[in-house]
Amino acid sequence: QVQLVESGGDLVQPGGSLRLSCAASGFTLGYYNVGWFRQAPGKEREGVSCISALDGTALYVDSVKGRFTISRDYANNMVYLQMISLKPEDTAVYYCATALPDSWRYTPWNNVSAYRNWGQGTQVTVSS
Repeated sequence: QVQLVESGGDLVQPGGSLRLSCAASGFTLGYYNVGWFRQAPGKEREGVSCISALDGTALYVDSVKGRFTISRDYANNMVYLQMISLKPEDTAVYYCATALPDSWRYTPWNNVSAYRNWGQGTQVTVSS
């Protein structure tokens, strides 16, 4: 069964850090582009970061550059999103998703339509 499971979300104070994990089962995550998206209440789902299957290229939305880092763990079939200097506006449900390796040739990396499989999400709340 193909499945993605996110974990690591929590309540954290502004300026704090979290590491989100995306665990894959039923397939090899390293063969796919992996994206992290987030959705806050009343807002559209937003692409946060992604990592390429072909060459490991990592991309970020401007609002998280310098604060978030995406990485792969091939041995454990996982992708991580390290988040530091968290802000209240980072509060959202965070999702990981997979896309075919050549998907970015046709669709921007942050377009949800490029991604086939999605996890159930993990809640990140940044508040004092």
